Amino acid sequence: MSTIESESEIYYDPYDFEIDTNPYPIWRRLREEQPLYYNERYDFFALSRFDDVERSLVAWKAQSSAKGTILELIRSGMEIPPGSIIFEDPPGHDLHRSLLSRVFTPRKMNAIEDKVREFCAHSLDPLVGTGGFDFIADLGAQMPMRTIGMLLGIPEQDQEALRDRIDEGLKLEEGKMPDMSSFDAAGQQHVFEDYIDWRAKHPSDDLMTELLEAEYEDEEGTRRRLTRAEVLGYINLIAAAGNETTTRLIGWTGKVLAEHPDQLRQLAADRTLVPKAIEEILRFEPPSPVQARYITEDVEFYGQTVPEGSIMMMLIGAAVRDHRQFPPDGEVFDIHREQRQHLAFSVGTHYCLGSALARLEGRIALEEILKRFPEWDVDLENAHLSPTSTVRGWESMPAVVK
Repeated sequence: MSTIESESEIYYDPYDFEIDTNPYPIWRRLREEQPLYYNERYDFFALSRFDDVERSLVAWKAQSSAKGTILELIRSGMEIPPGSIIFEDPPGHDLHRSLLSRVFTPRKMNAIEDKVREFCAHSLDPLVGTGGFDFIADLGAQMPMRTIGMLLGIPEQDQEALRDRIDEGLKLEEGKMPDMSSFDAAGQQHVFEDYIDWRAKHPSDDLMTELLEAEYEDEEGTRRRLTRAEVLGYINLIAAAGNETTTRLIGWTGKVLAEHPDQLRQLAADRTLVPKAIEEILRFEPPSPVQARYITEDVEFYGQTVPEGSIMMMLIGAAVRDHRQFPPDGEVFDIHREQRQHLAFSVGTHYCLGSALARLEGRIALEEILKRFPEWDVDLENAHLSPTSTVRGWESMPAVVK
């Protein structure tokens, strides 16, 4: 394999916590100086310009998700359990995704708006008059967990333990690629077995029941229901995705708006700006800023061949600040920015099914915070970034209310 300027002083390492604390300066240099980057230590290529990343996310045949979308998962060669639609390619992916797409429609998500507001009020009301709160501990780790638990049909008393287990499974150790050889993917899903068995005997108006009863035509043309293993896979995926990304979005909302107090004051004065603000926060600090793909056939970028069998990292966090897509300067946060396609929810085959839910939760969270706390600062000295392979965000983001 040819090394593309691996001796360059630019070095990007997804497992380096110091880099992850603020990857944007390195990502900016990659965009401008090495739009196709090669990391010799971990043997991966990386794209950082918007057009390249967008084109690659759409090109599922040449840049496949079927071996995983995380560097260490692809490298491990681990067998992907059924029901993991984010780790599938068409046509199987499209069949399985269609089962969920009828649940996560904007109309159905908007129908739960009052309940999401209730969850926010339950978290925030006791904090009024206390002088501060934590965007993660007091809201970001609570409301999304309750919302996805309600949609799935998981009892409220069990939701926190499930969320903590999911969080723990995502964490990295500094400075090295995780060893996936002993990772029990099926074991991670067993925690949901009792719920599924109960729901099979006691159907209800929830997503778990809908998956258990759904019928579809599989790749062989056979009309059937999902297997128990497939249902487990779906539930595990939804529980993890539904908790993690929205939790990170709420944390970034607190930090980014505190760092732009003029725009925070505008939002407090005019709540109609909130949806645009959420889109700009998603663009500026995407909760899932790095995705990986397995190269199934030779592809060419900038006169260099990326050979079949390689791993390509899509630096979404770099792409969404590319001035070519977001003129004049994508590094500037601006809630009045003209709305353009960003990649926070990916694009193409794997466009995030939960995007309507995430937008709803992000909007309601900000609206409910502004009702009670129209101005705040964040205490970055006591904030903690959570290092994971899949999402980037905060374990804690304490705020001082003015």
